[in-house]
Parts: sequence; structure tokens; C-alpha cells
Amino acid sequence: MANKEDRTTHYKEDSLTLAGTVMLGTGVMIGAGIFALTGQMAEMTGVLFPLAFLAAAVIVGFSAYSYIKISNAYPSAGGIGMYLYKAYGDRLPTAFNALLMYFSMVIAQSFLARTFGSYTMQLFGGDQSGMMVPLLGVLLILAAFIINLLGNQLIQGVAAFIGVLKIIGILIFGLVGVWIADTISVDFTSPGEAGTVGNFLGATALGILAFKGFTTITNSGSEIKDPHRNVGRAIVISIAACVVIYMLVGFAVASNLSLAEIIETQDYSLAAAARPALGEYGVWFTVGIAILATAGGILASIFAVSRMLAMLTEMKLVPHRHFGMPGNIQKHTLVYTVVLGILLTAFFDLSRIAALGIVFYLIMDIAIHWGVLRYLHEDIKANRWLPTMAILLDLLALGGFIWVKLNTDPFVIGIAAVGIVLIAIGEQIFLKTTSGIDPSEDKNTHA
Repeated sequence: MANKEDRTTHYKEDSLTLAGTVMLGTGVMIGAGIFALTGQMAEMTGVLFPLAFLAAAVIVGFSAYSYIKISNAYPSAGGIGMYLYKAYGDRLPTAFNALLMYFSMVIAQSFLARTFGSYTMQLFGGDQSGMMVPLLGVLLILAAFIINLLGNQLIQGVAAFIGVLKIIGILIFGLVGVWIADTISVDFTSPGEAGTVGNFLGATALGILAFKGFTTITNSGSEIKDPHRNVGRAIVISIAACVVIYMLVGFAVASNLSLAEIIETQDYSLAAAARPALGEYGVWFTVGIAILATAGGILASIFAVSRMLAMLTEMKLVPHRHFGMPGNIQKHTLVYTVVLGILLTAFFDLSRIAALGIVFYLIMDIAIHWGVLRYLHEDIKANRWLPTMAILLDLLALGGFIWVKLNTDPFVIGIAAVGIVLIAIGEQIFLKTTSGIDPSEDKNTHA
């Protein structure tokens, strides 16, 4: 009995408030979205990058409908893993797409960690070429790991405190940046070669990464107060807040830096934009906000993704081993999540981390909408044309992004393709040796 695996999860009902859940969601969204993606999007689509943020918000708005409808019907700590199970049962589509989401969230942690390192180095001369950027990112992941071990109340308190500070700070940056700029107008009429449809769609796909953090809210279903109402509310509030913040900051950056400067400083473009606007004090202020934002994002992301993997393990949809570790399944999945995040942070740069994340995420997102459209729309009383539009928009963004990367960095698309194939094959082999079990009492699936 001593060696028997503990597959039980330990969730505390009503341990997360609506405000705390919103902070967890915006913590991931703002941390990943605005500090490093701005430069990458500008490199793809030129001066149109603020519009690409807006286009991404439109796509995410359609996508959010499916998540809100499912979460209102089936709130669960398993979040997306449980949503996929409700649509596809204990079969390969559930396990495959849930793991795509898991890895995209781990990738997002690495993206945050690298961004943290890039901005922190601006306090020490801005050298991005050495080992300090990944080292600082690894240290941040380890610090977030320790806080996650200490329980929900501390996580919520820290996330809420950081969330308030960074939202205020980013708003100050955006408002001051626009106010002191010579002009806030951006010439969208002459985007040049970068303004092609393919490049714009590719930048829009990257912009989706700035909003995808709302999906972490779905993993709070078993712990948030009044989940049938508040999970959906938290998603809407988080997305709306980020739309305002991203557009404001995007125009502030475009007003204070030339396109060439934005691209050159793409890993720390907000700090670069603060220098001509506010001098060195502005740089320090922006770096401080970036440190808070990325730290809060790491904390919230680890919290959510480890819970999703724990639920998949309980459902027997993914393999699990203790490796001699003490504690329950949530502690183990927390360790796996942190170790994977550290490896990605150490060996991949920001642009390739972002590319892997968006490919994995959009494929999973399409599966969610297809599940609603094909299997769940009657049970959750969903309008069918909204998931249909979400699928079409996802395909457009994904196609544009892959086209751009095949022409600029085909290696990363190759890595993504290999990863997808390995996940599919590995899951197929695993599922042939075991059968998934729905951990909930509701057996209403559509497999």
C-alpha cells in the first residue's frame, strides 16, 4: 500500500474569489502579452502591429464564447482537460489536445521567464547575449515554485498584490507615453512589404498569445466561489481589461520609437520606449513593472497548468510516476511543470518559444470549438455560429503564422510538427494500455 500511487487531487472549494481569479488570469495575459510580443509583432507586420493586437482581441472574443459556455455548465479544476473530455470522452482527441494545451502553457511560462531576464538586464547595461537572461528566468521559475507550494491563499494574495501594481504601472506608462509623445498618430497607409495579409495574420496569431492567459481561469472551476457564474465573468473582465491596456501601450510604444527601434529592441521594447519619453527614470520604472508583470504571470501560470495536468492524471489520460517524490499528485505535477519550464527557458529564445506556443494553442483551441459545435452545443445551450466563426478565424491566424515562419524560421515549425507527432504517438500507445476514467459523477460525454 505504501507504494500505491496517490491519484487524488486536493482542491479547496470557495478558496478563490472573483477578484482573485481575475488577477490570476490577467497575471498571465499581461505578463506574456505586452512586454515582449510588441517587437516580434512589429517585425512581422510593421506599423500595423497595434491593429494586429486589436484583431487578436476580436478572435479571442469569439473563442471565449465556447469557454464561457462550457465553464458555466461544467466548472472544474481540470479546466480545458475536462472540457475536452466532455466532448470527446476518454479517447485520443482529449488526451492529445489537452497535452497540447499543457505544453503551450509551460511554453508560456518560459516566455515569461525569458522576458523577465531581458528586462531585468536593462538595469545592468542591457546585455542580452550572455547566460544571465536564461539564468534570471530560471531563478524566477524556482521562486514561483516555492510560493505555489505554500497554498492557494498566499498565491491569490501575491497575485492580487502584483496584479494591482502592474496594471496601475502599465496604465501610467501608456498614458504618460502617449501624453508626452509628439504625436500618437501612426501611418497605417504605407506599411510596406511587412503589411501583407500573411504577415498581418501571423502577427495577429502572436497577439493571441497576449490574450490566451484567460484559459488559465478555467482551471479554477473547483476552487472559485460560485463557479457557474464567476468563471465566465472572470474571463470577460480579464479580456476586456487587457484590450484597453494593450491598445494604449501599443500606441505609446509606436509614438516614441521608430519601427526600426521597436524591432531592434523587441525583447524589451517597452523599456526602450520609456527612454526617449521619460529618460532613465522611465526605464527603471518600466523595468520594475515588467518584473512584477512577468513574476505574477509565472506564479499564476504554474498554479493553473499544474492543476490541469493533475486532473488529466486523475482521469488516467496521461502517464504518471512518483519518482520517489513525497506528497500528492498536485505536488508532482507542479514539479514536472517547473522542470519543463526551466529546460525551455534555458535552451530556447523568445521568438521560438512564442512560435511553439501559438501553434500548439491554436490547434487545441480549434478542437475546443469543434467539440462545442459537434457534440456539446445542445447540452450547454450554445449558439453554433459563434464556434464556427472561432474555428475559421483560428485557421486564418494559424495559416498566416505558419506561412511567415516557413519563410523566416522553418526550423521552429519543424520542431512544432515533430512535437505534435510525438505527443500523438505517445498518447496512442499509452491509451492502448489503460482506459480513462471520468473523476466526476457526471458521465455525460459524447465519445
